[in-house]
Amino acid sequence: MPRPSEGATGRGEEAFPKSRRLLKRHEFLRARARGRKVHTAHLIGLALPSATGERRLGVTVSAKVGNAVERNLVKRRLREIFRRRRDALPKAIDLVLIAKTGAPQIDQDTLLSEFLEIARRLSQPGGPGARRSAR
Repeated sequence: MPRPSEGATGRGEEAFPKSRRLLKRHEFLRARARGRKVHTAHLIGLALPSATGERRLGVTVSAKVGNAVERNLVKRRLREIFRRRRDALPKAIDLVLIAKTGAPQIDQDTLLSEFLEIARRLSQPGGPGARRSAR
C-alpha cells in the first residue's frame, strides 16, 4: 500500500503531481518572454527560475510536429524523462520544452540525450534566468 507521501501511484519521488507542472498560459508566456533559450536538434528549452522553489515542466507540441497520436507520444515521452531525470536540472526551475518537427520519429534514448544536453547547458554559469546578449 502506498504511503501518504507517495500519492495514489505509489511512486514517491518519481511522481508527477500538478505542483510540478506548468499549467497556465501565463506561465508558458512568461518563460517565452523572459526565459533562457536552449536549442537541440529536436527540442527547444525555455527556462526561468521558479517562483515555487520546485522544478516544474511544461510541454508544447504544435500541430506542425505531427498528428494527435504523434504529438501525444512526444508529450508522454518528455514527461516520463522529466519525471525520472529531473535531478539533472538546476533546482527551482520552470522549464518549457517545445518539440520541433521530427521529434516523433526519434527514439526515447535520443530524446533523453537531448533533455540531458538542455539540463547541462542550463546548469552552466548564467543559470536558467540568464538572457543572451542583444544582437
